[in-house]
Amino acid sequence: MSKESDFPFIIGIAGGTGSGKSTFTNRLKDIFQDQVTVLYYDNYYKAHNELSFEERKKINYDHPSAFETELLLKHLKALKEGKKIKCPVYDYSKHNRSEEVVVVKPSKIILLEGILVLADERLRDMMDVKVFVEADADERILRRVLRDVKERGRDIQNIVDQYLDTVKPMHYLYVEPTKMYADIVINSGMNDVALDVMKTKISSLLDENK
Repeated sequence: MSKESDFPFIIGIAGGTGSGKSTFTNRLKDIFQDQVTVLYYDNYYKAHNELSFEERKKINYDHPSAFETELLLKHLKALKEGKKIKCPVYDYSKHNRSEEVVVVKPSKIILLEGILVLADERLRDMMDVKVFVEADADERILRRVLRDVKERGRDIQNIVDQYLDTVKPMHYLYVEPTKMYADIVINSGMNDVALDVMKTKISSLLDENK
């Protein structure tokens, strides 16, 4: 639970690849628009300019060490202090951080989404509500294949190899266990009841702050 101040109110949204966590996050964003700020943990993958493309393809992106969590913590602290941040942007087609950055403005509500946002105790301590989105493993891999082909320019063989080598084992080793830290566990990003609960909570917080 965040103790530094009442705002911003930080909501962590975790879950395995293809579970629907991004869908749930985006539905909340669609409802509240500019009243909420969204940070994606994926954008904090470490830069590896020193490695070749083939070497970067072999990195275990589902291990906690793949992320520059220190930078994310620094950015969350800045947002809590009412400061803008320059958020990195990750290029999935190159398996590397791009040279682009996005200026993110602070707001009263921050949604922090990613497979491992509940794995780091320091991140959990900054959160006011922790959500875990789960889904059947078959559904998750099918969604991942469709997403990676359509949105990230990946080929099927690369997706399958990555899933079997790192994504699947890391899910059971690092992602699934973080469900124990969640305040709310939902079975789909399209769960309307859970969405209504979070919508009511966020609306109440925003009304209190007027």
